[in-house]
Amino acid sequence: MAALAGGGYAGLRAWPIGKEGARITLDGDARRGAYLARAAGCVACHTDTAAEGPALAGGAALDTPFGSFVPPNITPDFEHGIGSWTPEDLGRALREGISPDGEPYYPAFPFEFYAGFSDQDIADLWAALATVPPVAETRGETDMRFPFSMRSGLKLWRATALLEAESAPVLGRSKEWNRGRELVEGAAHCGACHTGRGLLGGLDATSFGGNDDLPGGSVAPSIRAAALKDAGWTANALAYALETGITPAGDVFGGSMTEVVEQGTSFLDEADRRAIAAYLLDPETELSEIDALAQLR
Repeated sequence: MAALAGGGYAGLRAWPIGKEGARITLDGDARRGAYLARAAGCVACHTDTAAEGPALAGGAALDTPFGSFVPPNITPDFEHGIGSWTPEDLGRALREGISPDGEPYYPAFPFEFYAGFSDQDIADLWAALATVPPVAETRGETDMRFPFSMRSGLKLWRATALLEAESAPVLGRSKEWNRGRELVEGAAHCGACHTGRGLLGGLDATSFGGNDDLPGGSVAPSIRAAALKDAGWTANALAYALETGITPAGDVFGGSMTEVVEQGTSFLDEADRRAIAAYLLDPETELSEIDALAQLR
């Protein structure tokens, strides 16, 4: 039995994951990359703002039933950060959830939402991260409970529970709505918090229904269109809240949503905040003018 278990573990270790991508040789736009880093929550997650930690030098621990996840240092420091990485390493980490040495990342890192990032997105993020001051420190280590501490087991999880986000444009929808879809379903990864998870931590197939069991005991409400409208949200109110954190009732966001706004959505331009609101409040597929005319024939 021990030999069988050992053989199974060795097989998992040897099981290749991911795919070999082409070199990323595009010139990056650091300004666009910084904007994308805000939209994608990189700053909010990888900066311990409560402890006034350095930007992107590592975030506060996320306590879950599987153990404690600590967002790592992603400054250009060679020893403690990602200074030894290549743009391809960054692309593989973000789009596939695989480290430079080929190990799978835990799903606390929402890589499934970044799968649609283009090579230009990766080049822009790489250029932006290169401008961050390197920080020669590690702010903690991820500490997983057995058997979740066996990272190779994540290969089985990827094969059974991983759901990649769908953020591609929908034919017949407005440019604003599709931009909202790109952000909500992709970079902004709203579903990572506002969607429930199964026993193994995989996202439920039905999105945005709320999550009562976030790390640290936080709760994320449903952000489905009906729930938002029942709670008094309008497109104007939602766009305003993403900028200020103030709700239609005059209250303010609490929990992790505070950091999402302060370190992320408040930095987005008004058009993108309105696009997010347009998508969340009108998720149904809208017929294009041509499709509508065709139905009248």
